[in-house]
Amino acid sequence: MRLFLFFLAAASANAQLVSSIAIPKGPNLPVVFVNGYQADCRSSNFPNTFGVFDQVLQSQNRVSLFFDNCAFTTGAKPSIEELGNTFGLYLGSLKYTDGTVVPLVDVVAHSMGGLVVRSYLEGKQLDGTYNPPLTLPIRKIVFLATPNFGTPAALGFSFDKQLEELATGSVFVFDLNTWNQGIDDLRGLDVLAIAGNGGTGQAVLPRFDDGIVSLTSASIGFARPNRTRILPVCHTGPGLITLAALCPAGIAGIAEVKGPGDIPARMVTSFLGDGPDYNIFGQPASENEFLATSGGVELRAKAASGQYVPITKATASSGPLKIRASAVAYSEYFPFFPTQTFTLTAGGTDLTQTFRVNLGTVTTRVFKDGPQIARVLPSAANITPLAVGSNSYISIYGTNLDDAQVTTGSTVLQVLATSANQVNAILATDPATTVIPITVTTRTGADTINVFTPPNVPALFTQNSTGSGPASALNAVTNILVSPNTPLHGGDYVSLYLTGLSFGSVLRPNSTFADISVTVAGRACPIQFAGVAPGYTVLDQINCQIPGGISSTTAPVIVTVDGRASNTATLAVAP
Repeated sequence: MRLFLFFLAAASANAQLVSSIAIPKGPNLPVVFVNGYQADCRSSNFPNTFGVFDQVLQSQNRVSLFFDNCAFTTGAKPSIEELGNTFGLYLGSLKYTDGTVVPLVDVVAHSMGGLVVRSYLEGKQLDGTYNPPLTLPIRKIVFLATPNFGTPAALGFSFDKQLEELATGSVFVFDLNTWNQGIDDLRGLDVLAIAGNGGTGQAVLPRFDDGIVSLTSASIGFARPNRTRILPVCHTGPGLITLAALCPAGIAGIAEVKGPGDIPARMVTSFLGDGPDYNIFGQPASENEFLATSGGVELRAKAASGQYVPITKATASSGPLKIRASAVAYSEYFPFFPTQTFTLTAGGTDLTQTFRVNLGTVTTRVFKDGPQIARVLPSAANITPLAVGSNSYISIYGTNLDDAQVTTGSTVLQVLATSANQVNAILATDPATTVIPITVTTRTGADTINVFTPPNVPALFTQNSTGSGPASALNAVTNILVSPNTPLHGGDYVSLYLTGLSFGSVLRPNSTFADISVTVAGRACPIQFAGVAPGYTVLDQINCQIPGGISSTTAPVIVTVDGRASNTATLAVAP
């Protein structure tokens, strides 16, 4: 596959499309635009999707770049997973005119382009595995009418891989939204979603779609609250979408900017410029007649033994659900009910759950009998974005977990304690493997979920075992527990205890502290020792010297490793 890089360089009064990998270095980050599905690649170009967006950004000293998915189509359309992998190569190839690597960009993605970006963030592969990049060269993302949970317009045509994946209820979009312990938190990146509701309602419902994508699918509420804005626009401008009566004639397209005064352009420039004005345009999800009162669902079924099984019938309290390829039961819109009871008939068994549909987005669930994992967390604290250190104490939460054996692949993990709803175990895996399957097996069956396990996920232990409040810390000289009655003083050494670091591995010799930092009350706490606590395998210890000038019984302490911050605990420090 040839790799084409197209750039819009701010080199003249009018931005020009040039094929060059030399990017002018300016005061602001470059912006990468990613286009959506193209029925005919012969007409795929920047203006046809984004209008004069490049000129708008040029006036604000921003260079625009264009990742055209058609540049990678020579025959059959590549899958979204393949485009996501290529997008990663593209980002890694970017260089400034002085030859230095572009370390960070902002991204604006339209329609399917948003799924390409999300697939890249997850490292999603066609074989069902995930290999997410550990370092993300992206600061902010704007999603324009991205079908996060698919679109009914795609219909799931098998002759086109992209349309098959884009269909509402496809296994692709279900997996995309559940890749990491049943969710996708977009790796913690700063994101904004702009959705349209200017469609005629022929696609789904009046005032509920942009002619192609529904509001619940375009919403980013599954990952970020209060970051979805609704505009009275359509998926694209006049054309086939109006000929098919999916949108009224003459209505604006969400991405086709005609000038700096266009609302989408003003929203994007405000958001990328760290301004607040993007919040004054459009309608927030919390005030929209649909997103404030309803949501959608996408559901799958597993046998008690853990394998996915075909769904033959699916119902909710309010009526039947649609089923895609016998695999995913779905509905894009449920009027608000305090709870809904859902029943999936799969493998000759009725599986029932009663729950409240999440408002303003789509709820994804797996139905099964026997053990079921809900979440795997560092035993010390819940860390955001969601991850578990490759060497750490872990706590597995769920149902029917009594007397569980825990494995990852063929490796049996040491279990420390089990109950019906929680299993504590020791995870010790290769730090080079960033997504692993964790399986619990009991006398009633088994369940497996994927867990994101980067090498270093610092999680501080606290005295109340909640992950917040007083740290489990000792005065490193006296070995006395730090408390308001036995506080630290400036110049004292403190021993902090945490889990989730790769001390002792080939990636981190014990003597290397350069990528580790500790702050107490926002001030640096110089590290004297960092390594595995004596006598343990995955209990980590960091000794540092308390800076002077602090007086607080609740001085916040944070450990940061490889740019990833721990939970915030507290230390008692006296003057």
